[in-house]
Amino acid sequence: MSTELILSAVALIGIAALVPCFMIATTILGPRSKGKMKNEAYESGVGPIIGTVDQKFSVKFYLLAILFLIFDIEAVFMYPWAVCVRELGWFGFTEMVVFMLLLLTGLIYILKKGVLNWR
Repeated sequence: MSTELILSAVALIGIAALVPCFMIATTILGPRSKGKMKNEAYESGVGPIIGTVDQKFSVKFYLLAILFLIFDIEAVFMYPWAVCVRELGWFGFTEMVVFMLLLLTGLIYILKKGVLNWR
């Protein structure tokens, strides 16, 4: 076996042994505080919610979240393309133009349907 493989195996076993030891040590040695405020749920500064748990939300919230994901993924695809645009040449440029036109068509469809109108 190579020395690199042995070294990486020893390091992996060492990390696998140290992580549970650290977790047990923090449980035993860590500070403990109990009280009414400590045991309450914290929801971004909002106090305890009074009402039913099964409240209905508008579908527009979910549509907006899905639209955000779609256009966020578009940006993720554009960063590596921008780095390699010179090596890709005209073929890569044409592919990105088709991709952008497809997303623009979807955005126009969304705007015509009135999905982003909140009235």
